Amino acid sequence: MMFDVVVSVILLFIAVAMLVTIHLCIVGRAFRRGGFDVNAANNFVQRSSSANPNMSLDDIKRLPSFNYKVLEEKEKVIDPMECAVCLENFKVGEICRLLPNCKHSFHAQCIDSWLSKTAICPVCRSNANFTNIGEKSRNSSEVEVELV
Repeated sequence: MMFDVVVSVILLFIAVAMLVTIHLCIVGRAFRRGGFDVNAANNFVQRSSSANPNMSLDDIKRLPSFNYKVLEEKEKVIDPMECAVCLENFKVGEICRLLPNCKHSFHAQCIDSWLSKTAICPVCRSNANFTNIGEKSRNSSEVEVELV
């Protein structure tokens, strides 16, 4: 009985030693190939965090907004739309906001809070700042949203 425990402990130590050796070989190979450049990793983080800065309150308020309503179609059940930020279904009459570049819709409060931290769409990660959007499409009374 005692012999079985000793053998098990020895085999455990051998297995751990093999895993550590394999890990060191893989990490050593990556260092030799230049795969782990700490400065490059830091630069990547800095670039990615500064590529999409937050939006100003004025820019956020210029995004198209609309009152949510459900269009009824004959013999077709339409699933309720969901805000990707708070994961709540849209309710009739709620104020929603449309991102002009990707056409994703969210509750106005949810996306305003999101965009004040980062100017990217929470669904598709596209830039939420205006790009080639005419003044006509910025008018919230002319916004049309197609639910697919």
